[in-house]
Amino acid sequence: MGDLLPREELAVDVVEAAVRLLGCTVVSDTPEGAVAVRLVEVEAYRGADDPASHSFRGRTPRNAVMFGPAGHLYVYFVYGMHFCANISALEDGEAGAVLLRAGEVVSDLAVAHVRRPTARRDDDLAKGPARLASLLGLGREHNGVDVTDATSPVRLLAAPPVDRALVRTGPRVGVAAAHELPWRFWLDGSPAVSQYRPGRGAPITSTGRAG
Repeated sequence: MGDLLPREELAVDVVEAAVRLLGCTVVSDTPEGAVAVRLVEVEAYRGADDPASHSFRGRTPRNAVMFGPAGHLYVYFVYGMHFCANISALEDGEAGAVLLRAGEVVSDLAVAHVRRPTARRDDDLAKGPARLASLLGLGREHNGVDVTDATSPVRLLAAPPVDRALVRTGPRVGVAAAHELPWRFWLDGSPAVSQYRPGRGAPITSTGRAG
């Protein structure tokens, strides 16, 4: 379907990596067939200087993938119900990852709806990080997968860098710590972008449409 995004394009600061991921496509081999999602919303998390990050307090078996190298999936279970998927960034040994928040399906929609039968509209298939991970079939077994490897079950396809005029930025979603950082990035006009919801302790004052 296209060329893989080179690892070195992700071995940069998480904010830069997040913007670079917009417009790129994640392809996952599922039991029903390959599913491909064009990323339209992402969220950056750094390391020791980011209290909202899983790596803020240091390296653990759970967050080890965040410490590199870049281009690997960091998959975690949240709220006892859902998986969420990130792609590691920064240089090897530095903690950072980009949460995959939402995407537009660019593969067979019939296959996508089989995988997400509760989705009423095409735009809802991967609207939000849990839905995106569910659609792609991502679970604990995918933690650590190298998405820059053509032989991996999940691969990241490159796209030309998006026009910066189309990129919007706003507060991160669902976090109380460092909620003021405008490290959520999305493509303006995409109907698949998720709805902004502030985390506990975050002021309900921003629309998330800054930038």
